Amino acid sequence: MKKILTLLAVTVIFALSACQAPAGVINTEAPAAVATEAPAAEPQATAYPVKETTELTTAAEHVTIDYAKNFTLEYKDGYKLLTVLTPWSGATEPIVYALVPAGATVSDDLSKAVVISTPIDSFVSLSTTYLPFLDQIGELASVVAVDTADYTYNPDLRLWVETGGVATVGSGPSIDVERLLELAPDVIMTSASGFADWDTHPALQQAGLPVVINSDYLEQDPLGRAEWGKFIAAFYNKEAEAGKIFDAMVSRYEKAKALAADQSSKVSVFVNTAYEGAWYMPGAQSYVAILLKDAGANYLWSDLEGSGAMPLDFEVVVERAKGADYWLNVGFAADLASLAAMDPRYAEFKAYQDGKVFNNNARVTSMGGSDYFESGVANPDVVLMDLISIFYPDLAAGHELFYYQQLQ
Repeated sequence: MKKILTLLAVTVIFALSACQAPAGVINTEAPAAVATEAPAAEPQATAYPVKETTELTTAAEHVTIDYAKNFTLEYKDGYKLLTVLTPWSGATEPIVYALVPAGATVSDDLSKAVVISTPIDSFVSLSTTYLPFLDQIGELASVVAVDTADYTYNPDLRLWVETGGVATVGSGPSIDVERLLELAPDVIMTSASGFADWDTHPALQQAGLPVVINSDYLEQDPLGRAEWGKFIAAFYNKEAEAGKIFDAMVSRYEKAKALAADQSSKVSVFVNTAYEGAWYMPGAQSYVAILLKDAGANYLWSDLEGSGAMPLDFEVVVERAKGADYWLNVGFAADLASLAAMDPRYAEFKAYQDGKVFNNNARVTSMGGSDYFESGVANPDVVLMDLISIFYPDLAAGHELFYYQQLQ
């Protein structure tokens, strides 16, 4: 039974994440909230920057991987090796990508690696979580196609799709392989689940297209997940630049974490709503639970082992969380009335009655594209400061909620 529940949790996790971004909060929370209004700032046209050729990084520019557990970066004689240790949950073999300077001779030692000429000029992004990392290093304009722009928050990318500058090619086994062959991108980046009915990469590999598996969603440490920005930047020979951005973010994260480290009386918190008859609660080693812990909160399911989401009966959640101080990440609810309309029993929770319900839908598009699930992956320091501001306002004086808002 335990194995069946574990498989169910993994299946639901990837299903919920695949619609927009295969990552963390995405793995262990309910589906992203549907937007109730478009963002205040309408998309504005952005000129495509001129791309400058970047040579292979020098020894002084080499970066280390300090938090991510699921990929490695090695500098060899004249090329780099990126190894994805677990391409998808349950995978038994790593995938090795050899990043070789354009025009260089490929060594016989790389016969088992996927060889990519660098720096790349064109990129297909089949997840919104890759976009903020491209934006950070000034390479968003290298995107030539996405799966769909329906759930994309970035206004530039949406505008480029709308005006035809960026193609949409779908995902899964029905992806538009012919269109991708016409575009001839240098890299197509996607995630994988290990389930043939969902995965995109088999069709791409069969067509001989340069597909790269990014398994950032298996990374539970918020800093580890954000470090995948170096993975993406390495294809542009810009990992040193990404490393500096990452290091500055880590510093902000650690300072925020220190603010909430010594709370003698911690607020109690639970997350999510019931979904198709079950309440999926993140385990103690999940992305969400780690963020809540770092924010100084008492997550009521910190005794739940693992990093996946465990399905619980409604009554089980009520018994433990009815008197909780805060309730977060309530799926599709845009206000307290709509939350109670989903299930009248929600109004029985103390957090509901006290008006201490917060959702991660402060930044959404009219189609439901959530910036929390997009740029939040690259900016866990901002997410953490949001949480600290919610739980302990006095510790976060001056911080305005960015990804979260209080339901009225």
